[in-house]
Amino acid sequence: MGASKTALFTKQQNEIALMAKALAHPARIAILQYLVKVNSCVCGDVVDQLGLAQATTSQHLKELKKAGLITGTIDGANVCYCINPEAWQQFRQVFSGFFQDDVKQDRNCC
Repeated sequence: MGASKTALFTKQQNEIALMAKALAHPARIAILQYLVKVNSCVCGDVVDQLGLAQATTSQHLKELKKAGLITGTIDGANVCYCINPEAWQQFRQVFSGFFQDDVKQDRNCC
Protein backbone atom coordinates (compact mmCIF):
# COMPACT_ATOMS: atom_id res chain seq x y z
CA MET A 1 0.00 0.00 0.00
CA GLY A 2 1.43 3.34 -1.01
CA ALA A 3 2.17 5.95 1.63
CA SER A 4 -0.55 8.21 0.26
CA LYS A 5 -3.19 5.48 0.62
CA THR A 6 -2.65 5.06 4.36
CA ALA A 7 -4.15 8.52 4.86
CA LEU A 8 -7.51 7.07 3.86
CA PHE A 9 -7.60 5.02 7.06
CA THR A 10 -7.63 5.78 10.76
CA LYS A 11 -4.52 5.73 12.89
CA GLN A 12 -5.86 2.61 14.62
CA GLN A 13 -6.50 0.82 11.30
CA ASN A 14 -2.98 1.60 10.12
CA GLU A 15 -1.52 0.46 13.46
CA ILE A 16 -3.38 -2.86 13.33
CA ALA A 17 -2.30 -3.41 9.72
CA LEU A 18 1.37 -2.78 10.56
CA MET A 19 1.18 -5.14 13.52
CA ALA A 20 -0.54 -7.81 11.45
CA LYS A 21 2.13 -7.45 8.76
CA ALA A 22 4.83 -8.16 11.35
CA LEU A 23 3.03 -11.39 12.26
CA ALA A 24 2.11 -12.35 8.69
CA HIS A 25 4.60 -15.17 8.19
CA PRO A 26 4.60 -18.57 9.90
CA ALA A 27 8.36 -18.34 10.51
CA ARG A 28 7.82 -15.16 12.54
CA ILE A 29 5.08 -16.82 14.55
CA ALA A 30 7.41 -19.76 15.21
CA ILE A 31 10.19 -17.39 16.27
CA LEU A 32 7.89 -15.57 18.69
CA GLN A 33 6.57 -18.83 20.14
CA TYR A 34 10.12 -20.06 20.62
CA LEU A 35 11.28 -16.84 22.27
CA VAL A 36 8.28 -16.84 24.61
CA LYS A 37 9.03 -20.45 25.54
CA VAL A 38 12.74 -19.98 26.24
CA ASN A 39 12.47 -16.32 27.34
CA SER A 40 15.84 -15.51 25.70
CA CYS A 41 18.09 -17.06 23.09
CA VAL A 42 20.98 -16.68 20.70
CA CYS A 43 20.33 -16.28 16.96
CA GLY A 44 21.92 -19.63 16.19
CA ASP A 45 19.37 -21.34 18.45
CA VAL A 46 16.57 -19.78 16.42
CA VAL A 47 18.13 -20.99 13.17
CA ASP A 48 18.41 -24.53 14.58
CA GLN A 49 14.84 -24.39 15.85
CA LEU A 50 13.33 -23.21 12.55
CA GLY A 51 15.39 -25.19 10.12
CA LEU A 52 15.62 -22.22 7.77
CA ALA A 53 18.78 -20.70 6.39
CA GLN A 54 20.67 -18.23 8.56
CA ALA A 55 20.00 -15.38 6.14
CA THR A 56 16.27 -16.13 6.00
CA THR A 57 16.01 -16.37 9.78
CA SER A 58 17.95 -13.13 10.17
CA GLN A 59 15.53 -11.37 7.82
CA HIS A 60 12.55 -12.54 9.89
CA LEU A 61 14.28 -11.48 13.10
CA LYS A 62 14.97 -8.08 11.52
CA GLU A 63 11.26 -7.63 10.70
CA LEU A 64 10.19 -8.60 14.22
CA LYS A 65 12.77 -6.22 15.66
CA LYS A 66 11.63 -3.42 13.31
CA ALA A 67 8.07 -3.96 14.59
CA GLY A 68 9.40 -3.69 18.14
CA LEU A 69 8.22 -7.16 19.16
CA ILE A 70 11.72 -8.36 19.95
CA THR A 71 14.92 -6.75 21.14
CA GLY A 72 18.45 -7.83 20.35
CA THR A 73 21.76 -7.36 22.08
CA ILE A 74 25.18 -8.08 20.64
CA ASP A 75 27.45 -10.31 22.71
CA GLY A 76 30.66 -10.84 20.79
CA ALA A 77 29.79 -12.74 17.63
CA ASN A 78 26.32 -13.62 18.90
CA VAL A 79 23.14 -11.58 18.81
CA CYS A 80 20.75 -12.48 21.61
CA TYR A 81 17.04 -11.89 21.03
CA CYS A 82 14.15 -11.75 23.45
CA ILE A 83 10.52 -10.64 23.52
CA ASN A 84 9.94 -6.93 24.19
CA PRO A 85 7.33 -7.17 26.99
CA GLU A 86 5.93 -3.68 26.41
CA ALA A 87 5.36 -4.28 22.70
CA TRP A 88 3.97 -7.75 23.43
CA GLN A 89 1.39 -6.21 25.75
CA GLN A 90 0.55 -3.52 23.19
CA PHE A 91 -0.03 -6.14 20.48
CA ARG A 92 -2.25 -8.12 22.86
CA GLN A 93 -4.33 -5.07 23.68
CA VAL A 94 -4.71 -3.92 20.07
CA PHE A 95 -5.74 -7.34 18.75
CA SER A 96 -7.96 -8.01 21.75
CA GLY A 97 -9.76 -4.74 21.06
CA PHE A 98 -10.00 -5.52 17.36
CA PHE A 99 -11.66 -8.89 18.02
CA GLN A 100 -13.79 -7.56 20.88
CA ASP A 101 -17.07 -7.27 18.95
CA ASP A 102 -19.13 -10.42 18.56
CA VAL A 103 -20.25 -11.45 15.12
CA LYS A 104 -23.78 -12.74 15.01
CA GLN A 105 -24.39 -15.82 12.94
CA ASP A 106 -26.84 -15.24 10.17
CA ARG A 107 -27.78 -18.40 8.35
CA ASN A 108 -28.70 -16.32 5.28
CA CYS A 109 -25.16 -15.02 4.93
CA CYS A 110 -22.86 -16.59 2.36
